[in-house]
Formats: sequence, structure tokens, C-alpha cells
Amino acid sequence: MELNHYKQVYFLGIGGIGMSALARWFQANHYQVAGYDKVATSLTRELAAEGIEVVYEEAAEVIPAAFHDPEGTLVVYTPAIPTTHPQWQYFQQGKFTVAKRAAILGAISQRYFTVAVAGTHGKTTTSAIVAHLLKTAKKAITAFVGGIMKPYQTNVLLSDAPEVLVVEADEYDRSFLTLHPDIAIITATDADHLDVYGEPKSVQEAFDAFIERISPEGKLFLKKGIVLSADWLMERGEIYTFGLDNAQYYIKDLRIESGRFCFDIQTPQQTIQGIALALPGAHNIRNALAAVGVAEALRIPSDVIKEGLNSFGGVKRRFEVYWQTEEQCLIDDYAHHPEELKALLTTARQLYPAKNITIIFQPHLYTRTRDFAAGFAQSLSLADRVILLQIYPAREQPIPGVDAQLIAKNVKAKEVKVVATETALVTYLRQVQVQVCITAGAGDVDKSLPQIQEALALKVI
Repeated sequence: MELNHYKQVYFLGIGGIGMSALARWFQANHYQVAGYDKVATSLTRELAAEGIEVVYEEAAEVIPAAFHDPEGTLVVYTPAIPTTHPQWQYFQQGKFTVAKRAAILGAISQRYFTVAVAGTHGKTTTSAIVAHLLKTAKKAITAFVGGIMKPYQTNVLLSDAPEVLVVEADEYDRSFLTLHPDIAIITATDADHLDVYGEPKSVQEAFDAFIERISPEGKLFLKKGIVLSADWLMERGEIYTFGLDNAQYYIKDLRIESGRFCFDIQTPQQTIQGIALALPGAHNIRNALAAVGVAEALRIPSDVIKEGLNSFGGVKRRFEVYWQTEEQCLIDDYAHHPEELKALLTTARQLYPAKNITIIFQPHLYTRTRDFAAGFAQSLSLADRVILLQIYPAREQPIPGVDAQLIAKNVKAKEVKVVATETALVTYLRQVQVQVCITAGAGDVDKSLPQIQEALALKVI
């Protein structure tokens, strides 16, 4: 797709984390940008403050006048927008060029040397670490990340003449198969998005297809233990594994000091000593190892790698400490898959071994809840107390018999509670003793953090 043909770009679903990053890229590259979203959020308000017009009504009549020209306007949409949407229908009937976000990202990746970070878990944090290491090395980069990078308070890094493009490669809807990576990372290939893929085998096949898109001269960094069968793997030698041990990139002398995970990194080329990672958890150590592999491939010196890892402040909603006192803390996390919840609660146990742990989990999607109810129950059982909210539907309609109780009935924690409203949640929290409280989910549970903090602060431990 030739992007230079267009002067205006209109986004259907501009408030999404990935869509907003693309909107910012187009505006920085001197396109006129506007878009629709269902509700106003902090992200859409930021876009408006940056000069991007955002409308919240579905009617085609509210589309700004400059975006009614089918020759000069590119329309970008997310699969969350239904084909019955009035604006989507207007653009289709008007013979506009209407393209998925993934196709646009693929077109951009053809322009630059591309580092693509894929995986059913860990891709946001890993792509953010890669971007931060390259920024620390003073490389000119553009980066599209599926979360707000705390050191930069944005989800996109821009450069007028980037040397490298860093992009989070999303497996949902097979979106990552539009990309053209020169270097790729795969952090996990666990079954997910079975509403799209149907069965776990199809997820594996999609990752095989992603690998085939790597440049013939490219490099792949693969988490130890992942088994894939792409022809590229059989024919190429530029494949490196990363893991806590028995891999080409691994760690030595792991310890916890002042709330940080400290260790040395062993690579095929060198030992990098004195890493003090602010991101807790074994999963984040593996994410960092993958990023180190990319940094070495791009010839970043070891002292710069160490500086970048030690200064990286994380991504919002990834084990983010929202509030803390000597006796209590409130942590927010995006975990919405059984494996992510397992990693989250295992990390919390490591950091707070003597405290009781309460998790407030908001299931995301009816299909995911249906497909992984048993896995969710098993992972949540690692907590002392589990509070389940109602399912966040996102793009889906309810499925009969699928609700939070489907998970709750098999949780083995000391205490399990299902609540229907934020008011009920806050009322319950005022009645129990909570030391470590974690909110988790990919929906809007984080909107309740101020009320949860207030409820916790009223309790004397």
C-alpha cells in the first residue's frame, strides 16, 4: 500500500492503544488526522490536545468535512468496529480505501529495518524494553508499543529519519502476518484468541507463518522451550534462545535486593554484570533477555545495555504499584490469560512472602472465559482471596451459561467472592483485611483504583 497517496487519515476506533499510536505517527508525518471512538478516555483526550479531532457519535454526518474525499482519505479500522457501524458503511459505500490497522502497520514496516516482538504474553513489555535500550543508545527509532511506556508517558516513539522500527506484533486476527521483520522475538505461543483460531494448533501454525516472514538474512530470538516447525527454522542458523538457564541468553546469580531482581546476564558473546531490574518476576527477566539479544545484534555496547535495563521504569498496568504504605499495597496489572495470572501471582508471592494476597480479577471476553475457565481457576488459586468481577465483554455478545461464576466454582483459594458492581466491591473490601491487593484484567477494572485505594486505606491492618 502506497501511503504517500493520501493526505488525510481517518481512524475508526482511534482510542485503542494500537490505533492511537498509528494516529500519532501519521500526524507526525504531516497527514491530517481525525477519528471516531465510542467514549472519551484519557487517551482520546490526549489525542485531542495534540490537535487530532475525535468524534464520539456514530452518524456519518459528524465526520469532519476534510475527510469526505475518497481520493485523498485513507480509512483505518480496528476489528472491534462492526460492519453495521454507520461510519464504516459510509466509507465502504463511498469507495474509500478502508484498511485494517494491521495492513497499515505492515506497509510502514516495509520502509524500515524492523524489529517485531510477538508472543501471546510479554510482547508489550519486551517491545518497550527494546525501544528503551535503543533510545538509551541514542539510536533514531520509531516504536509502536501496546502500552504506555512509563519513561516516555506514551505508546509511540517517533523519529524523523528512523534507523530502526520497533513494533509489537499482535497475533490477534493474524495481524502480525502483515509485517516484514528483520529481527523477530517470540516470547510465548500459548493458546489464546480461540474465537479466531478455533484450536491451539492453529495458533502454532500462525506463529510458524510469522517466522516465515522474517528476512532471509534476519535473526530470531525464541524463548527456550517453544517448539515451532517453520521451514525458516530448519534453513537458517540465526536463531537464539533465551531463558533463565540452559539457553544462549540466560542469567546467573539471581537475587532480590530492595525490591529489584538483580542478576548477571550471560550471552554468547559476553557477561553483563550488575543488572538491577525494576520489573519484578521471572517472566520479565526473560523479556529483558530477549531485548538484550536484539541490542547485541544491533551492536549496542554492554555498558549501554546495562544502563538501559537498570533505568527502564516499566509499562503502565504491568505490575504497576498504584499505592503503597508500610502495611499495604495496591498493584494494577493487565493480566487476562491464565499464564499471565500465574506469573503475576507467583511474582507477588516472591516479593511479599509474609503477606496475604487478594486479587480482584475482571475476566475479559466471554469466549476467553469459556475456553480457559479451568486455567483461570487454577492460576487464581495461588492467591489467598479471589474477588471476581463480571465479564468485560469488549467486542462480544453474552454467551449463555458463561459468567464469572464459571471460574469461581473451581477456585481453591481460602476465600472466593463474586461481586456485581463497583459499589459491592468497595463495600466488601471495607469488611475484610487486605495487605497486598492486585487488580487484574484487560478491561476497565483500573477505573476503580481510586475507590479501591480509599476502601483499603480505611482499614487498619
